[in-house]
Amino acid sequence: MPTSLPPDAPVLVLATPGPTEGVAEEIAAVVRVDNPQIEVLLTSVSDLADSLPSGRDAVIVPLLTWDDPVVLAEIGKAVAAAGSGAAVTPALGPHPLLAEALHIRLAERGLARADRVRLLNVSSPVDAVILGTVGGDRAVHAVQATAVLLASRLTLPVVAAALDAEPGVAVAAQRLRAAGAERLAIAPCMIGHEAPRSLVEQAAAAINAGHAEPLGSHSAVAELVARAYGSQLAS
Repeated sequence: MPTSLPPDAPVLVLATPGPTEGVAEEIAAVVRVDNPQIEVLLTSVSDLADSLPSGRDAVIVPLLTWDDPVVLAEIGKAVAAAGSGAAVTPALGPHPLLAEALHIRLAERGLARADRVRLLNVSSPVDAVILGTVGGDRAVHAVQATAVLLASRLTLPVVAAALDAEPGVAVAAQRLRAAGAERLAIAPCMIGHEAPRSLVEQAAAAINAGHAEPLGSHSAVAELVARAYGSQLAS
């Protein structure tokens, strides 16, 4: 991101598929504090058509960890309905920063070593991680690259599985345990608006595994939002 922008620089429109209160509001606040040169507008996808600034260029950054075609289609319809030429960036993942945030969320719950280097004489708190996502098979396929990035950081097996569809977390856990991984953890590859937190808790309880918190307003998420905006300006 450039340290300064002209007064007529595009507005960063942070579009959330969930409510603007709570985690989305927190992320927008972090983006504003870290990037005071950017004008940030937070809106829900359902209100996007009425929220796009009139007479100003805009860059819409979807608050998604993967390119959910349903949400992106809604954003496209809103842009068309508003008669806007706003640009829409891809989702925030896959990206190494997303894997870093997932790693930190696991470490916060004692489910991963806090540092990146796994020493031979220090055992890992878990044997494998299930990267939980919402959106069925399409979501599982979309977050595979994030699973690979997280596995590289943890030097542990990481498999993606849907929290809201079958075959899901239970099947992933069965396969991992059949391969010798007894201690499991679920890392939700979610901002937090995609599903109730209880969905993660119930999935973890069903397979006797630990679980991390959703990404929420982690600084890496805010940085990815700013980077998405900056990449669009550069292009």
